[in-house]
Amino acid sequence: MIEDIELKDKEFDLFQKFIFKEIGISLDNSKKILVKNRLSKQLTKYALNSYSDYYRLIQINSEEKTKMLNLITTNETYFFRENKHFTFIEEEFAPKYQNKKIRIWSAASSIGAEAYSIAMLLDDLELDYEIIASDINTEVIKKANIGLYPIKMMEKIPQRLKLKYCLKGKRAHEGWFLVDRCLIEKIKFEKRNLLEKQLDLGKFDIIFLRNVLIYFNMDMKEKILMNIIKNLKVGSFLILSLTEHLYDVEKYKLKKIHNSIFQKVE
Repeated sequence: MIEDIELKDKEFDLFQKFIFKEIGISLDNSKKILVKNRLSKQLTKYALNSYSDYYRLIQINSEEKTKMLNLITTNETYFFRENKHFTFIEEEFAPKYQNKKIRIWSAASSIGAEAYSIAMLLDDLELDYEIIASDINTEVIKKANIGLYPIKMMEKIPQRLKLKYCLKGKRAHEGWFLVDRCLIEKIKFEKRNLLEKQLDLGKFDIIFLRNVLIYFNMDMKEKILMNIIKNLKVGSFLILSLTEHLYDVEKYKLKKIHNSIFQKVE
């Protein structure tokens, strides 16, 4: 059976090097099972007998190469993940930006749950805002643009925001909910590679860079951070995941104001 085909160490090494070369992500050896499981269906699709055969396919088929990278970079996400960050926006950030146009970048937006969570909160606070949401994965960008999600992803959304912005599906869409169009119209979803400078995006008041740096080695982390910082206004905020750590903050012209929240100082 295809699903029983072994991903050999030499084959995994090929994919590790290829993925690093293409998008800068470093997959350590603990990710071997993840790679095997995510790519096994592609072996079935093309009736291939080994992961080496699939590796040769992505060398000559650009669409399949994109599909493979999409499969590898799809990550778990949900609405209002790490609620402390949304509390910071509501209680500390928003009161100082009542009469200003706010620009926020969700720099690894996946299927859009982070961007829509931010939009729900800012819209409910009646703030003037614009959100850029980016990801390197083209499939998740398509899903984010639609704004349709399984009903189980609604559970962490505050009740007042569920009632205001989440439309439960009926009949064919039973078990799903649609994000209100008023939010979708305020968010622009784009494909972006964080290893590249994004100066055309302009400056932001907050950049969310959560659950991203863990996939890169030290050199790539530094490159991404240096790129991202260029898009922050002085006095504005960079938000990482609560499980991530940033050392030598002075090197990036940041100061730590809360766990995982940093302010650009110059």
